[in-house]
Parts: sequence; C-alpha cells; structure tokens
Amino acid sequence: MKDAFSPDSLREYGDGDIIFREGEASFEMYVVQSGTVVVSKAGVELAHLTRGDFLGEMSLLESLPRSATVTALGPARLLCIQPGGFLLKIRRDPTFAFELLQSLSRRIRQANERGLEELRAFLEKDAA
Repeated sequence: MKDAFSPDSLREYGDGDIIFREGEASFEMYVVQSGTVVVSKAGVELAHLTRGDFLGEMSLLESLPRSATVTALGPARLLCIQPGGFLLKIRRDPTFAFELLQSLSRRIRQANERGLEELRAFLEKDAA
C-alpha cells in the first residue's frame, strides 16, 4: 500500500485547471504546496488560497459532495490527502490537526464578519 503522503500524492495543476467541482462526490482534501487556487460557488469567488492553506476538508470530514468549485489560478501544486491517510497524518503529525482547526476557525470568523457586514449594509439600506 502506498503511503498517503508519498510524492505520488502531489498533484500539479495548470492555470484554469479545475481541482474539483461543486456537487462532485470526491472526498480527498488538499494542502496548497505552491501557487494559488480560487474557491467559488455559483460563479462567485469566495476565497483565494495559497501555500499552506487547506481545501476540500469539508467533504473529507462529512463525506458529503463538494460544496464549492476550486480552480487553479496559474500553476499550482497540491498535496492530496485521502480519507484513510487523514488519520494517519494526524497520528504522525499532531500539529497538522491543530493547523487544520486554526484554519477552520479563521474561516468561520471571516464568514461571520462578512455576514455581519452584509446585514449592516442591508439594514442601512432598508432604513434609508
């Protein structure tokens, strides 16, 4: 059996290559090793992710179809982590789990801030 983190699990993408599409039933997660990827939903850009950022963890953790589409913006290299390799990675490198939790916490905080800004803008517009 191949190690989930062997060099074979590194994937290269070119500009505009789709890493995965919203609605797909694939469950790997990725860590950006180099380059930039764009996360979008319904044609709206949600985030640009760069070196060290995680993506695809929602499908890996929940075994649900992809919630967004991810596309390479220029050349990008990503580490692909299979569901079985995820627990192995955490056992071998507990800081990996901590970094993932920090990333998820940061994303929740940013989403909350964006939601609050949109609510304020809506209320101000409605009051005018």
